Amino acid sequence: MHILHVLQMPMCEDDWLKISNDFTARCNFPHCIGALDGKHISILPPPNSGSLYYNYKRFFSLVLLALVDSYCRFIYVDIGAYGRTSDGGVYNNSSLAAAVENGELHLPPSSTIPGTDRDMPYVMVGDDAFALKPYLLKPYALRNLTEQQRIFNYRLSRARRTAENAFGQLSQRFRVFGRPIPLMPEKVETVVMAACCLHNFLLRDAASQAVYMPNEKTTATTMKSMPRQGSNRSSQVAQDVRNLFCQYFNSPAGELRGQKQRSLEL
Repeated sequence: MHILHVLQMPMCEDDWLKISNDFTARCNFPHCIGALDGKHISILPPPNSGSLYYNYKRFFSLVLLALVDSYCRFIYVDIGAYGRTSDGGVYNNSSLAAAVENGELHLPPSSTIPGTDRDMPYVMVGDDAFALKPYLLKPYALRNLTEQQRIFNYRLSRARRTAENAFGQLSQRFRVFGRPIPLMPEKVETVVMAACCLHNFLLRDAASQAVYMPNEKTTATTMKSMPRQGSNRSSQVAQDVRNLFCQYFNSPAGELRGQKQRSLEL
């Protein structure tokens, strides 16, 4: 049984706009409402569980799916998907996916970004494990990238890194994640939720961050990433949204100084 829980989920448009403004200021990615990522939490195999928890990395695990803000705080977590779950199952079966698809998150409507004249939606960002959707952007495939696409991938990585950093900080702060957790799955879920809540508590204000927060750029984690969550197919609408952001990041209004060179370092 999953623990589906919102830790600091915004309740209105203004709350989402605050998160978006923070991503703009801190990561230079406008209209971003969160970085999405998932990790395998290593566990000892429960009795009589067969291969349910046995994942593609060949160890037993539960999956922690999380949406993270620009300060590396967990907004939403879904804990408890079987380690073997793949092919879109983890995200598609989450309450977050259902809420987005059903329009229950009270997201701000599409609007223009300064320097543009086209309405652009508010989006989550993720890595290649997720399927491209109009509200979920992921990198362009690495083969035969144009310069503009490579720059988009660099800009996306700046925002997406907040989720990687959050998991890195979580695993470094709570050493229980350094080895298989010797508890039954339902108790592991409780331990993981407690760790996520404590992580947010320790980042509750600037003073706490200065004392408790490890190096913000640290991404090293003992947790393993999820496999691809679906095929490479995506709707034309989703591709159009990604292309809009790509055009913006390559325009005079949206470009960053030095982004061309930095994109070559990815």
